Amino acid sequence: MNTRAILIGLALGLGLGVAASATGSPTLLSAAEAVEPLGQVFLRAIQMVVIPLVAAVVFVGVGRIGDLRKLGRMGGLSVGFFWATTLPAILIGMGVMGLALSFTAPVPPPTDVAGLDTQPPGMVDFLVNLIPRNPVQAAADGSLLSVLIFVVLLAAATTTLPAEKRQTLTSVAETLGDALIKLMNWILWTAPVGVFGLAAPVVAKTGMGMLQNLAVFIVAVVVGLFILKGLVLLPLVWTLGRVRPGRFIRGTVGSYTVGFTTTTSVATLPMMLKEAEKLGVSKGSFTLVLPLAASINRPGSALFQSASLVFLAAMYGVPLDAGLIAAAVLAIFLASMTVAPVPSASIVSMVPALDVVGVPVAGLGILLGVDRVPDVFRSATNVIGHMSAATTVDTMTRKGKGS
Repeated sequence: MNTRAILIGLALGLGLGVAASATGSPTLLSAAEAVEPLGQVFLRAIQMVVIPLVAAVVFVGVGRIGDLRKLGRMGGLSVGFFWATTLPAILIGMGVMGLALSFTAPVPPPTDVAGLDTQPPGMVDFLVNLIPRNPVQAAADGSLLSVLIFVVLLAAATTTLPAEKRQTLTSVAETLGDALIKLMNWILWTAPVGVFGLAAPVVAKTGMGMLQNLAVFIVAVVVGLFILKGLVLLPLVWTLGRVRPGRFIRGTVGSYTVGFTTTTSVATLPMMLKEAEKLGVSKGSFTLVLPLAASINRPGSALFQSASLVFLAAMYGVPLDAGLIAAAVLAIFLASMTVAPVPSASIVSMVPALDVVGVPVAGLGILLGVDRVPDVFRSATNVIGHMSAATTVDTMTRKGKGS
């Protein structure tokens, strides 16, 4: 995916939209509306792939978690750490974005709110509807959270099968996921045109207020990621991992830098293994925890997704009550831990959460255009989350053996 080309497409779309909004020129307004199908085709292509892609990645991810029952205390502590940091990340993202939006001027929604289904379901109905009568029909209807629940349960059942059968199913899902990732990469190569087609009509309708709010969005996400590191990850490393924050920060500079520049945990793994050993983490711990974390631990992505959901809900005028927030937290919790290794996958995998609360997926195209800055910071935060897990789990495992 060509980030520079996407930025150019976004800039052109924003320029056309701002010019149309500022001048009120019928010609420019018609031009902004005329390119909207380009954005719609791009979104439909993403939606075409996202359900089977998320299902395949979640299946493989849960299959890996299931194997941890053979790895004992260390595996259980690792997954527990991932969960214990993902939930606060989601809440921090929602809280920071909610606060940030209180300092912005309201922007008229680019979609008619009257045409959106924003009626929150009752808690009992929500819980009942989590279990789909027909998973295939749920996928066809776009009920992605129900699909994810089915996939999680199926993957959990798969882990109890004999090794040969389990490996066959996991291999099929992994191969399918690889093919879908390749297809998604092809689609993302058309993102410059798609982002142009999405940005122009939205900004033409909302004006300069959209640009100001996007700037607030980026700043809020970055601030939230630093809050996550300062108030969650570093305190856990200090209290449970017995490593002072200053030493931990100095010992992870290389991993943070590589994660920041490559925006992928997998590419950062060699550096993480090297620095974990220098921090005094035992080889038996970091060789297990770090690869596992690189596969399924995404606290930075979870924070970004929850902040994005609050931002898009505000942009489209969709009210979030306690029931919708709980549903969104569950959807983000499941999706963020199995983010596929594709560029801007945190945006692509947000679709289930948006579906739950009734927010149009069209807003994802706008976020995709400005994702480069949040992407580098959330990827680096994910890496720090991996190193925090390795340090903490290693100390807790040693304490368990000594007791």
